Amino acid sequence: MTISRASANVCTFSGFNTTKQILDNSDQSKEISLIGTDCKIRSKVSLAGYTSYRVGGPAQLCVTPRNLEALQASFKYAKSHQLPVTILGAGSNLLISDCGISGLVIVTRHLRSKHFDPTTGLLTVAAGEPIPGLAWELAERGWQGLEWAVGIPGTVGGAVVMNAGAHGGCISEILVSAQVLSSDGTLETLSREQLGYSYRTSILQGKDRIVTQATFQLQPGADPVEVLATTKRNKHHRLSTQPYHLPSCGSVFRNPTTHAAGWLIEQTGLKGYQIGKAQVAERHANFIVNCGGASAYDIFTLIRHIQEEVQRRWSILLEPEVKMIGEF
Repeated sequence: MTISRASANVCTFSGFNTTKQILDNSDQSKEISLIGTDCKIRSKVSLAGYTSYRVGGPAQLCVTPRNLEALQASFKYAKSHQLPVTILGAGSNLLISDCGISGLVIVTRHLRSKHFDPTTGLLTVAAGEPIPGLAWELAERGWQGLEWAVGIPGTVGGAVVMNAGAHGGCISEILVSAQVLSSDGTLETLSREQLGYSYRTSILQGKDRIVTQATFQLQPGADPVEVLATTKRNKHHRLSTQPYHLPSCGSVFRNPTTHAAGWLIEQTGLKGYQIGKAQVAERHANFIVNCGGASAYDIFTLIRHIQEEVQRRWSILLEPEVKMIGEF
């Protein structure tokens, strides 16, 4: 079984020649209990509610484990039934096809736990913990190191995989180690050096391992008032410069070495350009927003149109930061 990384928050395990048909073709949803856990696999689950774009078709099967044992049981079930597996975290930085996803979708956002060590400043946290909430909690404790992350709309697992960053900070600067689970059920702990970090990427992208928890080195003992003030400024900056009032995936394209992607798109005259209910945001041109009722195909088509127009004018092919999964 291999894995192709579809985003910081999504990875797809494949390698099987066929997917065994374990459900009939009726419209009725079904539930399957995972032996030894209180977790259930559900069929035909809409994934629109699991993505920040609020679009996407159904999962053939979907499970939301709340602990490591249930996560391992989910993988075991998929392997025994020859099902491809897609791991879905916060669903940000992601565009799921209107056709949905075949096989088993494992939603990891409910894998949550935190352990603070005030003596060492070490924080060990499960992969499903939301980054913004973690940033606020650390600020309230007077722990420095994650103030930049208050506007990152993702989970710890996705942030570790993609080396998330903002306001001059990034995950690789504070990460000590990450616990990862392989498709064969093996757990191992990798150090920051072993993860091979670079700009918005790590060796976990495209590999057959997913993050289950991470340990960070923070700096405790600061005045909570000061740390909260910095965190609030970062949050205000994000809200005032980016269109968080509408569903989006965050930045759509990576920044080329020459100019910021948003500047290139704006100078091409595409701010406000709309296909269906998908629009290039007026507030920030590197955002595509769902104006209400957009389809995944609307967004996909707009992404391609932006690429074509920017390449025609600037001879630069913008690389999507948003990951697309399914058939378009």
